[in-house]
Amino acid sequence: MKKLFVLGFAWLAFAQVQAQDFQQILDQEVNGKMPGILLTIASGDGTVHWSGAAGLDVLEPADSLEATQTFRIASVTKTYVAASILRLMEEGILHLEDPVSKHISAAHAAILSQEYDLDQITLKQVLRHSAGFFDHTHAPEFFDTILQTPAHEWTRTEQFQLCVDKGDPIGPPGKQFSYSDTGYLILGEIIEKYTGKSLDGGIKELLKLEALGLERTDFEREDPATDALRIHQYFQGMDTFGFSPTIDYYGGGGLLSTTEELVQFFKALFEGRVFENEETLKIMLEPVKYEKKASMDYQMGMYRVEVNGLEAYTHTGFWGTQVIYIPEKDLYMAANYSSIWRGSAVAPVFGKIVKELDKKN
Repeated sequence: MKKLFVLGFAWLAFAQVQAQDFQQILDQEVNGKMPGILLTIASGDGTVHWSGAAGLDVLEPADSLEATQTFRIASVTKTYVAASILRLMEEGILHLEDPVSKHISAAHAAILSQEYDLDQITLKQVLRHSAGFFDHTHAPEFFDTILQTPAHEWTRTEQFQLCVDKGDPIGPPGKQFSYSDTGYLILGEIIEKYTGKSLDGGIKELLKLEALGLERTDFEREDPATDALRIHQYFQGMDTFGFSPTIDYYGGGGLLSTTEELVQFFKALFEGRVFENEETLKIMLEPVKYEKKASMDYQMGMYRVEVNGLEAYTHTGFWGTQVIYIPEKDLYMAANYSSIWRGSAVAPVFGKIVKELDKKN
């Protein structure tokens, strides 16, 4: 018993030192242009598990960030949407080679068909961003409206119309990668159609989020407790807290979460606790090649990057969010910068954390 106590005390002391080192890294990420940062780190075997925060939630009046706060994860929502479509595939409700025309509503098909042959675009292509859809968020009118009228309530229909009116098809279906929120609006509608629920409810049902213990992963406006924990996120020095969540509410984004719950979802996904069949994760992560090299190594709601030379699976979100899994290290990390970091595809804090962990081993 004494030996076990000593070992337990030694592990606790090591964990305390480790936490101090992690906190120091976080503190160094905060500066005049970066108000705050949230971070969770977890190893698959449970030997590392830490969450922390540094900096401010609100600049005026100043208020500190807390590690348990929620934030808009923006495009990281696409991982949940893609996984939900794959769950519908597992249930036999749809097939990835199905044309979009088979599943989209007649009203939205009528809009998109003005520019796109929906009989020739498959769900797989939409999941991989190879369908050729112009991204409606690239229309100048989109951000003009957001900046001039932040409280504007967008609809999915309005965003589909913007896609058709303000841009041309990028190219033939399946022939190129071109990231597009518009495609994921279609996938969001399909989830709603076949679950008979809101996108929030449909995703939770298909991915069993509540059974996974994810209590603070909700679409904005769905759970007052989750909304109340939402941080202030900044864009070019502007506080975006009052921006309507409908800017990306319909599949391209929309979820609130915490860094802890982002890590827990990725762990569940890669540990086989989300899909019914092992093969489904392989389908999700199947590499894709195009004649012209893609700007992102994107699969389905996930893409590959390198962290300190190590292959990793990830997704980022516009407002400063990234979640990542490094298989070689069996390491999961999620971060939210209160303002968007610049200059790299990978949040700077991740490489620093991996380097710190390597020093301990």
